[in-house]
Amino acid sequence: MSQSYSQAVKTAQEYYNSNDADNFYFHIWGGQDIHIGNYAHPEEDIAVASGRTVANMAKQVPKLNADSRVIDLGAGYGGAARSLARSYGCHVTCLNLSEAQNARNRLLTEAAGLSDNIDVVDGSFEQVPFADAHFDLAWSQDALLHSGQRAQVLGEVDRVLKPGGEFIFTDPMQADDCPEGVLQPVLDRIHLETLGSFAFYRQQAGQLGWEEVNVADLTPQLLTHYSRVRQELALRREELQDKVSEAYIERMIQGLGHWVDAAYNGYLAWDIVHFRKPA
Repeated sequence: MSQSYSQAVKTAQEYYNSNDADNFYFHIWGGQDIHIGNYAHPEEDIAVASGRTVANMAKQVPKLNADSRVIDLGAGYGGAARSLARSYGCHVTCLNLSEAQNARNRLLTEAAGLSDNIDVVDGSFEQVPFADAHFDLAWSQDALLHSGQRAQVLGEVDRVLKPGGEFIFTDPMQADDCPEGVLQPVLDRIHLETLGSFAFYRQQAGQLGWEEVNVADLTPQLLTHYSRVRQELALRREELQDKVSEAYIERMIQGLGHWVDAAYNGYLAWDIVHFRKPA
């Protein structure tokens, strides 16, 4: 299946399948989720802040219930899916390209007693392996940046959503007024040529005829989150010695620093973005 992925997605798949990356994200990034948190204060636990992001997003989708069919695009370890299934009784399909993350997701989901509510599917959001008009809600957290074909991803979201279906997501973006070239250290670290921007997503939504339901600008949380993860990695470095290579830790500390610098300088943006497909 991976042979049909774009180069950006193949690169992300290889990265997240590596033992270094899998252990870093599982042990440092909160263990359930791999996304940006909403922090009550800068020293808050990463997992708690990450859970708050899920809760804040879910509150924007008041129709979630036991009949809802949800697809989580780039689901990581499935923390959001388990939270949604537990809170609302909905059925969630986790679509994710990393087999390593998916294996952890299945184990965590089974341990939580939620296997009947959650399916974990190996695949890419550039080619969603489901029929047209299959889902009530598409959900994604900090994953779309890994695609080199983001317009195609949104087209796939539109295709698999039912009429009147909703799409809510977060993504690290470049600010709409970001100067050219300043994000190169960030892009080099994650092997991407570009980041999306809110202007891009709004333009694509307009072309698809989607209604803009709400945009919550939470950009300061991006700076807090990357600073917090970098701090946690430095504090727990010795603990990771048997799990993550020293070379990876060094690269990650440096890479997180690039994200912190770019966020501090106002070159990045992070929003909860909510669109609705026409009924």
